[in-house]
Amino acid sequence: MTDRGFEVGFHGVFREVVANERLVYTEVYEGVPGGDDDPAVVTPTLTESGGRTTLTSLTQLSSRAVRDMIIKSGMEAGMQDAMDLLEEVAVSLI
Repeated sequence: MTDRGFEVGFHGVFREVVANERLVYTEVYEGVPGGDDDPAVVTPTLTESGGRTTLTSLTQLSSRAVRDMIIKSGMEAGMQDAMDLLEEVAVSLI
């Protein structure tokens, strides 16, 4: 993936797939030494209420230090950009 002039790489493995409800997968940022040994576990969950669907995403990390490193990387802004694009797609499907 290329964003703002630099490349970032991720890989992971799906651990659980529950159609229309939940995914559980690992996520490894390829720029982190030893990342394969310490992957994040990500769980996006979809819930429906009153004809609206809400996406909640939980990212479990091994330590606060890893969390802080991710936050300092600027990944939060990239995730917000991705969620904004996802919202645009969802709205266009209505």
